[in-house]
Amino acid sequence: MLKLKKLFIRYYSVISYLFFGGLTTLINIVIFKVLNNATTWNYQFSNIAAWFLSVLFAYVTNKQWVFNSKTSNSKSLIQEVGSFFFFRIISLLFDMLIMWTGISLLGGNALLVKIIDNVLIVIINYVFSKLFIFTSAPDHSVTK
Repeated sequence: MLKLKKLFIRYYSVISYLFFGGLTTLINIVIFKVLNNATTWNYQFSNIAAWFLSVLFAYVTNKQWVFNSKTSNSKSLIQEVGSFFFFRIISLLFDMLIMWTGISLLGGNALLVKIIDNVLIVIINYVFSKLFIFTSAPDHSVTK
């Protein structure tokens, strides 16, 4: 049991990122599906709306529970939020390219393409968050 606890502590940010990333992905897919089926919008508009709402959820959960980021003043908070959205916009461009390729070029099912797309985007976003956004977060690693 102690070994399991040490593993959990060591990989806390990855485990919590996968959990909250899964919830973010679920929010993104559900909103996309609802908008894509209930409106006459182009799938890219539905995709952008789903992206925006899921990114708001992702920022709060990543800051609070994944990377335990603490900002001491409003300048730091604005910088962190700006950085988060900047890198999420970059991943949105990848997202839109994958969706366009899968749906418009290859004629794939919109929901299936969206699910595959989200797996790739979660990986890209984790790398951005870990390396560039939440860099001052405490390290949960356990040394041997």
